[in-house]
Amino acid sequence: MKKYLFLPLLLLIGLANAQSLEGAWKLVNQNGKAVTDQEFIKIYQDNYFSFGVKNVSDNHFIGAGGGPYSYQDGKYSETLDFFTLNPLQIATTTPFKLDWAQGKLVLSANTNEGMLVETWEKISDSKDALTGNWVITGRKREGKISRSTPGARRTVKILSGGRFQWIAFNSETKEFSGTGGGTYIAVDGKYVENITFFSRDDSRVGASLGFDFQVLDGEWYHSGMSSTGSPIYEIWTPYSIGYKGK
Repeated sequence: MKKYLFLPLLLLIGLANAQSLEGAWKLVNQNGKAVTDQEFIKIYQDNYFSFGVKNVSDNHFIGAGGGPYSYQDGKYSETLDFFTLNPLQIATTTPFKLDWAQGKLVLSANTNEGMLVETWEKISDSKDALTGNWVITGRKREGKISRSTPGARRTVKILSGGRFQWIAFNSETKEFSGTGGGTYIAVDGKYVENITFFSRDDSRVGASLGFDFQVLDGEWYHSGMSSTGSPIYEIWTPYSIGYKGK
């Protein structure tokens, strides 16, 4: 009898895991048309999401968006902290109908441009020591560490499912300063980013950058050389702790 009770429990656990949003996703269909000429990658982690879009043919950056999301009792909504494709939508919340179809995520909503239906396929939900949504709170300059409290202007970095994306923006003025993302590995204190899109310079796509990292008292200490060859030393705090809001 216990074995028969155990099997339904395993099925329920498997279903719950299959329906977890956290991880990295790729847009495969939009409004009934397969997405092949552009690459949309979306990351969910710690109640926050971000996405970046580029052309497949030439790696030209198209746009990015993201912010907090809510998924409870089958109800799903997104609030935009940044959105390069239409900054007027920043600070708005959009409710979506969320469905699962053969392991894929299907989101549909009425928008200003009509009905939108998207199908997303999960790339990975792998986790490591740096999986999380982070906000920068400190830097070392000339041997001294300076700390700051992020406000409307902030830099966020979200990592999940082997994908990363950083975004610098101001949610009040709707100013967007830049973003980049791609794949990463974080093993034994070594962190390597492989850039697949970069808003400031398409030619940086394909580059790999290596850094050292430590997680101390819940914060990520990140050091190495930037994409321009300058030394960096940064401190990242979990977004839910570091960003206090207004």
